Amino acid sequence: MKKSLKFITLVMALLLVLVGCGGGGQGGDQPSGGDTPASLDYEKGTELRVAAGYNSDKTGISYTNADVTKSGITLADGKTYQTGDFKPTWQHLSEKLGITFIDKYSGQQAAKEFPVWENQLDQVDIVTGTTALLNAAGAKGTLVNLAEYLDVMPNFKAYLAQNQIARLSITGDTSNGAIYFSPYFDGNDDIERMPLVRADFVRKLLDTDGYTGANRPLADYVYQPYVTEDYTIESLTADGTGTQTITKKVGGANNIVAQMNAQPLTGDQAVKMFQDYIDATYAGVYDKRSDLFLGYDAAWDVDEMVALLRCAVASLNDNDGNPIAGLYSRETSNLQREVDLIRFAGHLFGVRGLESRQESLYFDKAGQLHDARQEADAYLAVERLNQLVREGLVAVTGEVNSGNYLEKDAGLMSYDYNQTQTIMNNTKLDNAAGEEYTVIMVPVAKWDDGDGAKFMRFTESWRSAKTEGWALTVAGCAADKNKLNAALTLIDYAFSVQGQITMSYGPDEFIKVKDASVEVKTWADVPKKYETFNFNGTEMPVVADATFAECQKLTGGNYTNYARQYLGSTLNGFPKSQAFEYQMTHEIGKKGAAILSAGIAKGVIKHPLLTVNTANMWYTQVPTVFPTTAEQTNTLNGYTDLSTRFSTSKGGESEFYNIIVNGYGSIAGAEPTAQGYADFVKNNWSGQAYLLIKQAQWKVLNDYYNNNK
Repeated sequence: MKKSLKFITLVMALLLVLVGCGGGGQGGDQPSGGDTPASLDYEKGTELRVAAGYNSDKTGISYTNADVTKSGITLADGKTYQTGDFKPTWQHLSEKLGITFIDKYSGQQAAKEFPVWENQLDQVDIVTGTTALLNAAGAKGTLVNLAEYLDVMPNFKAYLAQNQIARLSITGDTSNGAIYFSPYFDGNDDIERMPLVRADFVRKLLDTDGYTGANRPLADYVYQPYVTEDYTIESLTADGTGTQTITKKVGGANNIVAQMNAQPLTGDQAVKMFQDYIDATYAGVYDKRSDLFLGYDAAWDVDEMVALLRCAVASLNDNDGNPIAGLYSRETSNLQREVDLIRFAGHLFGVRGLESRQESLYFDKAGQLHDARQEADAYLAVERLNQLVREGLVAVTGEVNSGNYLEKDAGLMSYDYNQTQTIMNNTKLDNAAGEEYTVIMVPVAKWDDGDGAKFMRFTESWRSAKTEGWALTVAGCAADKNKLNAALTLIDYAFSVQGQITMSYGPDEFIKVKDASVEVKTWADVPKKYETFNFNGTEMPVVADATFAECQKLTGGNYTNYARQYLGSTLNGFPKSQAFEYQMTHEIGKKGAAILSAGIAKGVIKHPLLTVNTANMWYTQVPTVFPTTAEQTNTLNGYTDLSTRFSTSKGGESEFYNIIVNGYGSIAGAEPTAQGYADFVKNNWSGQAYLLIKQAQWKVLNDYYNNNK
């Protein structure tokens, strides 16, 4: 039970005293990456009341939900846990750091957990919340300013120094550089979402000479060509080890959409036309036609995707005999998932801001902020998806669910996370029969980076600091030196090399350990202690075989559910490495990830940078949040149309998504055109005023950085 952890901690403290380990916060077991200074000394067994977790009572630091442990559960570490016990990661942290944890988490998401405690912060020492809520509370003086302690938090300080945009994202006050929370990184400086397809469908349609299928007539054409000119594109070689330039003569009458639109077609005729187009356009490039989409050297653009969708919908049936869907999101009736179509539209048509880290903002070359909600190109992009909806190529109604769609062979393509989606190859598809749901190369589109519009692969889906974190309360712990130092030590440890591993993987019992005597202080120490594999250029630990099997058994291979519900790791106040998640990715997903990894490494996939790129700010990631004054916060909170009419949350509303589903017409009083919508948001929904405030916030933040770097 929870009380037993306190007893264990006190016994351990007594033993440490008896063997002469001293009274410092870490004793003889310093956090890796740098010793904790003596100024962070605290008494062994110091209590910290933690009101933090991920999003439900299953995902806190202890087993508070009886459904998880039931009558007790034995995990891969060989220990049995009961409801009320602390999870393995937190038992380990208690023993390692000499801290007694008290679980105060009410089981809410960050946006709701902090309001539970906001008026009783003396009851908790650590609390989770959104960055906006925590910055506002910090400005009132109710949360500890972590920036004042950076010199005694060497690991946290070093992490922020290496991640410039992250440091800017968590700066809550530019008058003093205040940091009011420990940020959450769900992976960092890596791609996040990506296109996924049923590869077996693509091979069937494109590689089968003399193909015959359901042979339905294509729907009336609505979509018109996006690509209107020939172009060259740098691509990977077929084996992914080098690069090549592919010349694409796809403008004018050569465009596959233009060819299809010139005459009525049945499914079989469309497939034959697309096969002939690939043979003519890419003669000598691809060994198989399907490599246009599936290969390392894939060079597909949106018009070629539309041709593929048309072929699939007119040719393939699901297991119930109905036409399959072309493009779909993970689930309908959940805007949090439906907005993935909006994000994908930006990638397909070369529009920034539709997958921004902060609302819909992005920089132009000179460093001026733009808001996609006020730009006609964004509305043109989502309206183009509406054209596909009108052709029956995008699923936006009915009970869409990615799991059901895969199981029923009912859809071709999506845009989502690799691990959580490709893991369904285990349960929803028959890989032995060739069924395969996989990640593919990001599309080629025409992007204007300020140095001239050009065809290239660019993804805006790039990981950085998230919009939530963990804060230390002034009323709860600042007045007690032991509590404060223990809390600061916990945060600093989480950003150390060993801490980043522990907070992602859990304790060593869940990892393949080669030499337990090695103390991990730097990344070079990791392969000395653990069995490792190369993940994005860094040697990362391999999970234990029992851990891998247990994750499959308990959560069907869903790493984040397993880590949060059972291990107590990957919570929302510290860095979460994707290395553990990658190992839980299905082998088919790993193959797709390897294509993207090679594309990024070889520079054929461009992405936002987590540094201030003064040469061209278009390539700089917008910080997740800007510091704001109370007056600015009140003013921005008054711009309710911008926040409520462009939501990305479940149960919300998005005008971008409304256009995808129904076209223009949902905004009363706005001219039903792309420019009309953009102008209406700018002039009637306070868009222009909003952007002026955001630009002022960025200037203050950037000036602070330039004066203090």
